[in-house]
Amino acid sequence: MAVSTPPPVRVWEHNFAIYKQVWASNVMASVIRPLMYVLGMGIGVGGLVDGGPRSGEVLDGLTYFQFFGPSMIATSAMMVLVNDALWPIHGGFKWHRVFFSQAATPITPGEIVTGVALWHFTKGLLASAGVGLVLALFPSIRSWGLLAAVLFGALTGLAFAAPITAWSAWREDTTSFPNINRFVIVPMFLFSGAFYPISQLPVWLQWFSRFTPVWHGVELGRGAVYGLLSFGQVVGHVAYLLLWCAVGMLLSRRVFADRLGN
Repeated sequence: MAVSTPPPVRVWEHNFAIYKQVWASNVMASVIRPLMYVLGMGIGVGGLVDGGPRSGEVLDGLTYFQFFGPSMIATSAMMVLVNDALWPIHGGFKWHRVFFSQAATPITPGEIVTGVALWHFTKGLLASAGVGLVLALFPSIRSWGLLAAVLFGALTGLAFAAPITAWSAWREDTTSFPNINRFVIVPMFLFSGAFYPISQLPVWLQWFSRFTPVWHGVELGRGAVYGLLSFGQVVGHVAYLLLWCAVGMLLSRRVFADRLGN
């Protein structure tokens, strides 16, 4: 008996077929961008921070490079998948209308959403792995925990991509998209704990940081690399990220079904 490819995998294959045409530039960007961050922030700025009288105390005994480096795994996946969930998703409805073509087949809107999520997670893995590859070049960060950090980074990216997919599918134009990056994603990035411990922030901003998915991804990545995570912490952080993924996918399924007339 013939076994057909699951519909969400077909949606994934469509995206992968397109990606194969541009993979070289994407892979290069996934490696070169974090390398520039490592050299500029981790080593350049880190040299200044490590010279401070309380740097070891504030950074829990880590150098600034060791503190900052693993955080790029989650933040890079976030940045990549936020943009993948904005204009490309909108284009699937308004420009090249690929989602209507897919819905004209036996594939349901819910299966399209699942396939899109699978692709986003794949892109998150690629973005996270690029950073992990760069960090593995440095003995002070290199550890088997980087493998877990890559998975956590991809999950963090999906926690952003899932709800933003619903927003992009719902909107009739893209005027709000730059503002999402400017007023939502960038503040989360700055207060994510990637550049400094959030304990240095006022209490109300610490709560804001803990609300953002990226803080949980940063904590998971840094903790995985240095073996600082307890089982309870892993469960708590992962559960929070999965909650964002689940809510985002439920909203996306609703919007896709409305837009595709099913």
